[in-house]
Amino acid sequence: MQTMYQRISGSHPEEDDGMDELSRRKMLAAGGTLGALGALGVATPAHAGALWTWSPKGSVAGAGKGADPRGVWDEEADRIVADIIESGHTAAVNRELRKWTKNGQPLSGALPAELRRFMERARRMPSWADEGKLDTATDFNEKRGLYLGVTYGFASGMMSTVIPREARAVYYSKGGADMRDRITKTAKLGYDIGTSNAYRDEGEMIVTCVKTRLAHAGVRHLLPQSPHWSKVADEEIPISQADMMVTWHSLPTTVMQNLKKWKVPIPDDESAAFLHSWQLCAYMLGIKEEYIPNSWAEADSQAAQVLTPILAPTPEGVKLADMLLNLGTIVPGGPLRYVTKPILGALTRYVLGDEIAGWLKIPREPFWDAVFDTAWEPFIAVREGLLSLEDAPGVLQKVYWAFDEILRLGALLVLSGGDLPISIQIPDANNPDYPDGGR
Repeated sequence: MQTMYQRISGSHPEEDDGMDELSRRKMLAAGGTLGALGALGVATPAHAGALWTWSPKGSVAGAGKGADPRGVWDEEADRIVADIIESGHTAAVNRELRKWTKNGQPLSGALPAELRRFMERARRMPSWADEGKLDTATDFNEKRGLYLGVTYGFASGMMSTVIPREARAVYYSKGGADMRDRITKTAKLGYDIGTSNAYRDEGEMIVTCVKTRLAHAGVRHLLPQSPHWSKVADEEIPISQADMMVTWHSLPTTVMQNLKKWKVPIPDDESAAFLHSWQLCAYMLGIKEEYIPNSWAEADSQAAQVLTPILAPTPEGVKLADMLLNLGTIVPGGPLRYVTKPILGALTRYVLGDEIAGWLKIPREPFWDAVFDTAWEPFIAVREGLLSLEDAPGVLQKVYWAFDEILRLGALLVLSGGDLPISIQIPDANNPDYPDGGR
């Protein structure tokens, strides 16, 4: 172990709280997301007793062993990161990781050799990456960015609170102690995937994905050591391949389903390109190709097996949802005084339905519930130029300002991924509010 880390053994042992400043973004790119509760967090595998039946023929690989993803993790990353944590070199490695901010940038020579070799392999794009589709995805993100911010937040982000294992893992892992920090880190993934250079050398999406992969490995090692998590968990190791696919479906699959429901016009090539950008994200996060759907139809089919059946309430999820409903005051960028908790609660009920809103103990808001049911789709139609405001329901004319503020909240989530110093790191402990006695 000492040989592996001799190049960084001279680093200061204490944690370095400094972060490299990210360059301030000038443009609004699509994809701000609360998914970190999903994408940077941990997700739930398929229902405990269900058989894995989805065929790898429907994957980007077109073939595979068909192994149940609930029993597949990230073996090499897990072993390397566990060694880093147990050797006491987490802070030193994180300092070196902070130096890597652009996809094409050379990795620090002070990183442990085995970790560096792994990262060099992990940062390579797959042979099926399509630059043309990525360019089209950029066009889609620029046109639909405001809608994406809302759907990521209140279709994906709130859904994550009713994915039991995700909610518990987020709550008891280190990120659960600082929701603002977690939201900011999640927004970075959404910001990066929406930029025009996301996967190019000058972009940051590959950096974000690979660092997230290492963070996931750290959670896999640490979370089983928490007696608080172990007491409520129905699994021994979190973040299996199935877990990550559940998170993935709570993002692009759920988002596209909602955009279709809202009748947002999306050309077929843009729809396919948006999917492609997220297929690459799955690959860079360490999801095996045989589990990544090759079409929206296959994505819907897989989600119906691994996501929909396992949604359920937990005490941890209820608490996380309450934190998210206060986004108007905790989102980076300052409070949005007009986006109140009742409005966001009504939006959640509209997007996810009465049953999930009930699980999350979101009270009914008779006025705002009716407003969303009546006016949200006409609002989208007005913004798309498919309907004039004068011809829209009268209630929309009265609350148009509120819907615009909701879109602004989504925009702030996007921008928070580009404007703030963000450091995705290997965790060194679990949630300090729930000490595990071991660290």
